[in-house]
Amino acid sequence: MIDGILVVNKPTGISSAGVVARVKKILKAKRVGHTGTLDPFATGILICCLNRATRLASLLVQGKKRYEAVLRLGVRTDTQDLTGEVISVERNISFKESEIYSAFERFRGKILQTPPPFSALKHRGVPLYKLARKGSYVEKPPRTVFIYESNILEIALPDIRFEVLCSHGTYVRALCADIGDALGCGGHLAGLCRTENAGFTLKDSSTLEEIEELASKDRIEERIINMGDALKEVSAVFANEWLAQKIRHGQPIFKRELNIKDGIDHLWIKIVDSDNNLIAVLDRDTRRGACYKYVCVFPDIMNKKKGGFKSGLGRK
Repeated sequence: MIDGILVVNKPTGISSAGVVARVKKILKAKRVGHTGTLDPFATGILICCLNRATRLASLLVQGKKRYEAVLRLGVRTDTQDLTGEVISVERNISFKESEIYSAFERFRGKILQTPPPFSALKHRGVPLYKLARKGSYVEKPPRTVFIYESNILEIALPDIRFEVLCSHGTYVRALCADIGDALGCGGHLAGLCRTENAGFTLKDSSTLEEIEELASKDRIEERIINMGDALKEVSAVFANEWLAQKIRHGQPIFKRELNIKDGIDHLWIKIVDSDNNLIAVLDRDTRRGACYKYVCVFPDIMNKKKGGFKSGLGRK
């Protein structure tokens, strides 16, 4: 059973669930999950977690995401993207470049964003998009998201092609609609490609056709990223037998035991063995100061390595 991460370059015209189903069938995997939905019209990185790595999905989904998008000015749609019904059209979209750059500047850093009514967020257990399709539009309260970078790549009105690096939970189509409203003409998302997610880029990805071909040649492991390398933005600690024993028994782990330098605040820590196999992921327990709690543990890896851990601790 293959455990690890497979970075898929999703094509247009297929849902994220459809990609997961195809990967599961190709690899004959027991479990497959993804770490952030892409709409069927969107393309780019979809991280698929295989088998035991599905336990890392909730961590990977919180990573930063980079997109290349096209904002089409002058047309508002009910879904805020190209798939929706047109609700208004504005013909006057002759803006100066300085006006466009100024509008984008307003949506950088920490911003409040209202989730679209056509989204996977739930209201009383029902996804908003299902309610919206029935004519029942539920507006969720605005929430804080972070736009780390926002760069205009090309202006060819009515289209503006731009790149954005944003936090988990950011809706690029809502960003497009908000920028369009800031310019006074409205707008919608006309194209989207996710180019980076949780530290993985398109260079790390494979198309579905490439995955199928590698699997047929029994070479798919060439593209599988092991769990120890999956959390690229999380600091690693190499485990000795003493630390592994504490983890086996579920005992509390303290910062001083992980050889973490003072002044460096690590929210998550991944514990790996000498072969970079992931043993556990720890999370800072804010209620207990310098103590870490368990996010996930892989005891079978520890059992295989019992007696085979290197002495001493070290930060990676």
